[in-house]
Amino acid sequence: MNEAETMIEMLGGRERAPRTLAVVGLSDDPSKPSHGVSAYMQAHGYRILPVNPGIKSALGERSYASLTGLRSELPVKPDVVNVFRLPKYISAIVDEMLALGLTDLWVQMGIWNEEAAAKAEAGGIRVVMDRCIMVEHRRLMLR
Repeated sequence: MNEAETMIEMLGGRERAPRTLAVVGLSDDPSKPSHGVSAYMQAHGYRILPVNPGIKSALGERSYASLTGLRSELPVKPDVVNVFRLPKYISAIVDEMLALGLTDLWVQMGIWNEEAAAKAEAGGIRVVMDRCIMVEHRRLMLR
């Protein structure tokens, strides 16, 4: 967990391949960290797919109620599931990822759930936890 090479691969690798991020907990409120971080990633070429049942859209993209809803309605498989939710919700997100065959989980700064991380890794999901995807993008990809 949290290996630099795994983060680089999740961010598109050394070749900076285009990536799609399903952002669980993305807010449509520009003052919220989930919005600012996702706007930054979008500005750097990442496609953002909001996953939040409480909003209709964010950053010009339609919002989906769940990862399952997103996968059933779009032919696009997100490369990374980026999570802005409380630690108690991470395990259910991992279960959904396992059921859908999603393989990369990035849990934002300040969010930690060791049990969910262990379950994810045991199921073949790569995990980055308690790291900000924007900060790591700046650190690892803009050199």
